[in-house]
Order: sequence, then structure tokens, then C-alpha cells
Amino acid sequence: MRAIVISDIHGIKTNLSKIRNRYHELKCQKLIVLGDLYWGDYEEEYDQEYVRGFLESFKNNLMCLKGNCDFLVNISKEPFAIEDDQVVNIEDNIFITHGHTYNDKNWLLKESILIFGHYHVPFIKRIESNLFINPGSISKPRSNTLPSYLFINNKEFTIFDINDKIISNVKYEA
Repeated sequence: MRAIVISDIHGIKTNLSKIRNRYHELKCQKLIVLGDLYWGDYEEEYDQEYVRGFLESFKNNLMCLKGNCDFLVNISKEPFAIEDDQVVNIEDNIFITHGHTYNDKNWLLKESILIFGHYHVPFIKRIESNLFINPGSISKPRSNTLPSYLFINNKEFTIFDINDKIISNVKYEA
């Protein structure tokens, strides 16, 4: 699988055109969004309709989760599918979640990969037989990081900042 994973858009359109371009440049098959789609601080770049249109344009290749800030989103009314499950198995032992419930501090499944957002800080870390990956936030990064995203190429995971500088990279081997 070749995919771009983003999280925590919070209604801000600023970096979404960059993600669209990278999606095509990297010949991806899926765009995975880990939740927190619309709710934001109503900044200058906040544009819920733009974000909705961006996501809808990927609807045939989109996997989208509901995040903790998406409590007002009626998933049956959106023009693309949104998973309401807490954890989704996307391939073999690779799981995705928003991160507010399951994350690197409370995951019990062994020899697996958990990809989650919520923290707005990008990292890849191994704990025992598990790999934990957070792509950071594409819109509202924390801890002096730039907006960032994850590129999955089979079992190789690379986090890039918005300027395409590699933040972290790992090839998973159980």
C-alpha cells in the first residue's frame, strides 16, 4: 500500500493543496485522515467547506476517521465515508485510530503497528514488539514542529514536514 496519512486538519485549508500534490507525486493509492476534520479556532485559514471539498475529491481513495473534536459531525450527512470505529485494521497488523483513546500508552496488541494522531507532534517509536507512529498535524503542529504528514510505502514509514524534509523513517520488521 502506498498512502499519505494526515491528522488534525481542524478546518484549516493551508497545507491541503501540498498534500494533494504529494499524493500524486508519490503515486499513492489512499489518503488516510486520522480525524479532527473541521472544528478549529476559526483562524484566517479556517474553511470547513474547502476541507470538505478536498476530502470529497478523494472519496474513492479515502479512509477517514472521526476524531474527538468531530463530535458535531453527522457522518451520515458527509459526502464521503467516515469511520466511527475507535480502531480500524487497514492491512495485516497495521491499525489506525485518532489517538485520544488508543495510543502508545495503552495499546495491548503485540507485534503490531499503531498509527494515530491527536498529539499534533510527529514521531516514530518502537516499544517492545510494537511500532507507534504519529504523523503530527497537517494544520496545527505543537512542540515547535512544522506541519507534517506520513508516507506509507508498503511497510516503510516516513514522516515528512511540510517542506518535504524527512523527520523520521523506519522500515518495519517484526
